[in-house]
Amino acid sequence: MIRAIVDTNVLISRLLLPQSVAARAVSRLVTHTRLLVSADTLGELAQTIVHDKFNPYVSLKERQEFFGLYSRLAEWVPIQSSVRACRDPTDDKFLELAVDGGAGLLVTGDRDLLSLSPFRGVLVVTPAEVLGMADATLSGSCERGR
Repeated sequence: MIRAIVDTNVLISRLLLPQSVAARAVSRLVTHTRLLVSADTLGELAQTIVHDKFNPYVSLKERQEFFGLYSRLAEWVPIQSSVRACRDPTDDKFLELAVDGGAGLLVTGDRDLLSLSPFRGVLVVTPAEVLGMADATLSGSCERGR
């Protein structure tokens, strides 16, 4: 099964817009891949979901439940690597997770990360691109990084 990372921006889109492309992509990833998280990527999600700007759309309780579910669903990866490759250094935590977690896929809407694809054999793709991938590709039946 291919190992995948979902960037915070995609998870927030999924949470706020349950019928969106991001939501459908996350659903496919949950079904066909092994999701990976690190302390830093989960920390960013935890800090982001509590922002008051989301109150009109999703209750804090629902956001906390989403966070709890996602953190239990994904595999925790301890980070040993130090990567400095992204124009936005705050995004390097996703690249470190990709390296240390043996990921084949990083799903994001962030142009700074997308511009690096492939990064050390990891495809960096948008949620729309995930929807265009065959199930066999997501499940790891195809060669990693192809």
